[in-house]
Amino acid sequence: MGLLNFFAKPAPTLLRLPSGSFTVDREGAVLAGTLPSSFPAGLIKDISQQVRTAFGEAAKAQLPLAELIINYPSLKICARELRGGAIVFLSPRAPSSPSSQS
Repeated sequence: MGLLNFFAKPAPTLLRLPSGSFTVDREGAVLAGTLPSSFPAGLIKDISQQVRTAFGEAAKAQLPLAELIINYPSLKICARELRGGAIVFLSPRAPSSPSSQS
């Protein structure tokens, strides 16, 4: 049985869903934030890059996009454009129970 434990993968660590916000400039540097320090900086960078790309592509296409809202089943991301940068709000969504929908 010890041989089987050798090949076992460690359990992945689950992240607590964040609640907070952060502001990025047009180069992608985080200026200020209220997210917990346990939230990975790499995820903040990825989210800010995607948000800035969406706003940049909208500007190239001459579409007036001032706010971007992304709804996941358990997380809501709301971003607002700030002259090339953005402010991003992350908020967990409570799971909806079947009894509350009726």
